[in-house]
Amino acid sequence: MTDLTANNTFVIAGIVFITIAVIGQSKLGFIEINPGCFGRFLALIIGISSLLYAVGLLNFSLANLDSVRTYLLELIQQSLTSINELLQGS
Repeated sequence: MTDLTANNTFVIAGIVFITIAVIGQSKLGFIEINPGCFGRFLALIIGISSLLYAVGLLNFSLANLDSVRTYLLELIQQSLTSINELLQGS
């Protein structure tokens, strides 16, 4: 039998909550799920955050995070220079 780690728990919880958000009103045997509009929205938010948290629990090294940060900074700088060129050209 496999161990139920934190990653697996959050992935399963995320899938369950997103399923509740998508299906909404249903009856499974003796269980009736009727979350309503706000309940479906809340289940969607909890499901997405659980899946994102599960992805965040993966082992990210500092080198990977630094490379992502530098890539995003370069992308922002390129966008700012192109915006400045557009504004100066008009």
